[in-house]
Amino acid sequence: MPGHDIIVIGASAGGVEALTALVKHLPSSLPAAVFVVVHFPPQSTSILPRLLTRAGPLPATHADDGEAIKTGHLYIAPPDFHLLLKDGRTSVVRGPRENHSRPAIDPLFRSAALAYGPRVVGIILSGTLADGAAGLAAVKRRGGVAVVQDPDDAFFPDMPRSALQYVKADHVLPLSAMPPLLVRLASEPVGEGGKPMSSEMEKETDFAQYDLATLESEEKPGMPSVFACPDCGGTLWELQDENLLRFRCRVGHAFSSESLLAAQTGEIETALWVALRTLEERATLVRRLENRARENQQQFAASSFAEQAQTAEHQAALIRKLLLNDKIPTQTEKP
Repeated sequence: MPGHDIIVIGASAGGVEALTALVKHLPSSLPAAVFVVVHFPPQSTSILPRLLTRAGPLPATHADDGEAIKTGHLYIAPPDFHLLLKDGRTSVVRGPRENHSRPAIDPLFRSAALAYGPRVVGIILSGTLADGAAGLAAVKRRGGVAVVQDPDDAFFPDMPRSALQYVKADHVLPLSAMPPLLVRLASEPVGEGGKPMSSEMEKETDFAQYDLATLESEEKPGMPSVFACPDCGGTLWELQDENLLRFRCRVGHAFSSESLLAAQTGEIETALWVALRTLEERATLVRRLENRARENQQQFAASSFAEQAQTAEHQAALIRKLLLNDKIPTQTEKP
């Protein structure tokens, strides 16, 4: 009977340091395969496999599509590709971004839970926002083990805290206590347990693999919401995953409520910068028209242009103050 021989790890900000400390104390004889997602910019060059190979006894490589899974090995998601598990092999795909990330943590955890059920150990390390919470919930639901770094031990505690908010973790502990736990879990026989994966969760796994049948199907997971996808502008479907509220659009972009809120905040800032630039250009243009009108003795037109310029300059000043203060006034406040 196998042990917990599938270990999936998700990290973001501060994750490289956390992973280096973790793998340093994992033995070369570990009877489990370890799969890692760390958020990287899509065009970056990742040297994480080299760093982790130097840090500990387990060899680390970027996963290849269709690669057979071996124990005692670290598989790292390449930049701009999701890492999924399927039929004893890795799947490396450029599916839709989740939580504005590719690779994202949730697709890896979800695919591992679907394929291996109670054999999975899911680990959430240092990071920001809430990527990984939904995936860890899937691991837990399928009978796997949920492990979360103690937020007080993390460089960036938001991701561990989000995971703990939505998932009843089996273990919450500092990095220093994780290696002996993983060695023990990997060696313990795993029995049956956990709920079967829901059809909606299976569809979400297919979304990450950019399965055309799922993408083209009119049966989307969840219910249509009033919100638009920040990535493509399409309608977002609302998914109530127990106490975790999530969103996914027709083409597969997915968001936790926290990442959707962050994306909307970014859209507001972008819109404000565009408005500021447009108002400043308008003020410059009408000031030139005012000067030309005065040169031509067109006093009425000059006064009209001056009034328009003052209005644009005033509006630009309000938006500039709003952007620099990083504070949106409430209805009772006046800029």
